[in-house]
Amino acid sequence: MSNIVKNELIFFTILLIILAFIQHSDLLTNPSDRIELMTQRENYLHPFLWVALIYIVLLVVRLILKFILKLFKKR
Repeated sequence: MSNIVKNELIFFTILLIILAFIQHSDLLTNPSDRIELMTQRENYLHPFLWVALIYIVLLVVRLILKFILKLFKKR
């Protein structure tokens, strides 16, 4: 069980990093400006809400694919 949670946390973190760089390309050049802007606007949960939404969509797709593959393996 803990191995599954660990893998999902790693997946969530990688997704967070990838989406952050896709949405905010200035993180590569000047991350301090982006962090300062985030603290001024006080939108600390904004990245986690987006990632959680995308994560849930991907989780549903993964579960559906797992179910379909399981059906074909039984035959």
